[in-house]
Amino acid sequence: MTGVTVIVIPQPTVNGPLHIGHLSGPYLAADIAARAAKFRGERVLTLAGIDVHPNFVHLKAEFLGVDPVEMVAKFRGQIATAFDLAGIGYDVFLDPQDPHFERAMLGMLAELVARGAAPVREITMHECADCGRTLHHAYVVGKCPICGSGANGLSCEPCGGFTSAELLVDPSCAWCGGSPRPIGVRVPVLPLEDYRAHLVAEWQLADLPPRIRGFLAHYLDNPLPDYPVAYPTNWGIECDGELSGLRLDFPTELGLSYLYGPAKALRPDADTLDGRVAAFEDVDGIWHFNGIDNAFYFTVLYPAILAAAGVGRPLLRGATVNELYLLEGQKFSTSRNHALWADEFLATEDPELVRLYLSFDRPDRYESDFTRESYLAFCDYIRPLLRGELPPGPGRPAVLAPAELERAERALQLAGFDSALAVRCLLGALTAGAGTNSPALAALAGRQPDPAPASP
Repeated sequence: MTGVTVIVIPQPTVNGPLHIGHLSGPYLAADIAARAAKFRGERVLTLAGIDVHPNFVHLKAEFLGVDPVEMVAKFRGQIATAFDLAGIGYDVFLDPQDPHFERAMLGMLAELVARGAAPVREITMHECADCGRTLHHAYVVGKCPICGSGANGLSCEPCGGFTSAELLVDPSCAWCGGSPRPIGVRVPVLPLEDYRAHLVAEWQLADLPPRIRGFLAHYLDNPLPDYPVAYPTNWGIECDGELSGLRLDFPTELGLSYLYGPAKALRPDADTLDGRVAAFEDVDGIWHFNGIDNAFYFTVLYPAILAAAGVGRPLLRGATVNELYLLEGQKFSTSRNHALWADEFLATEDPELVRLYLSFDRPDRYESDFTRESYLAFCDYIRPLLRGELPPGPGRPAVLAPAELERAERALQLAGFDSALAVRCLLGALTAGAGTNSPALAALAGRQPDPAPASP
């Protein structure tokens, strides 16, 4: 029997509800790819969840002047509703608010520190000279050291580069605008350069789009950073023991969760680092669905965490990456209320039509643009086809339908995944009288087989 392919749906950050730009990117694509693989009889394990611990969450609550716990509960509910209405299925739900999850994260971190894989070192970080915050992730802004674009202390949205406060050009506090002040701290770090040979093997074997290859070229020519896996900060899972006073870095938490999740499904009794690593004997590979801005994490940090834990063979099989999705020509913006919230939109629309249109218009190779006019025109065109009604006048010759369907189904394979091409071919097949029972249509529209999701 072949091994399992793990498909990672990125956990949405609970600093707001999902909008249709999110859906058009990794969420629908990962669900469609997993459904198509299950139709083909392949063994896949889909991970989903929520991301509670980025300091983006705490910063958003501060800006709104609300209790962060209450805000998390509200946005978590909206995200769960969007998942349910969109038909996004999963096999394992990674829940940071589950006490077992939290214990597992801290236990694995402690084992990495004890083994010397994440040694505790004195390093220089920065805090705000005015408000005293540790400047990391959402709390710091500046310019990307790789491409010069504006960035926060997590990653650069245009190029995907790693942008810590120590690397940003002209950094400042995102909360009060204060200047950075260097501080010496003792934190566990993952020396990524130690895993260069392993990471290069991952990159050579993985199916990665040209934009990611271009991003990785920088790290082929420059040293990989030492990555702090815990911080002195005010939000996130609190560490214990010798790491008391620190909180687990949330991308490190995500990386460890991709070790925890497959083990939870494949070997539920595993409760140690070695036990969870052993579960990966059943895993053939991992496929990430994500935005370009997270390139550093799914190509560098997460594979390095698995390697540090003891997974000795390259498992990154590829990444399906999306660009930004615009709304009526502009970026989605919560502050300007320029958004279509997924839970609200899906509550009033046919989810199958939403899935098909967002796949048709997916921003996979360039920024694409949602317009209400084009969405309604698409719905008017495809709705009768889904009822088995052919358009008036001469349609495509019926002899073309099998080829169109085959191309649609091949476009939904993990390697070379292209849901926009699949929808276009499906439209051609439907107008040639192919019928509405194809696996490609079922995967795109969210029909059976449907993994039974637990409620987040």
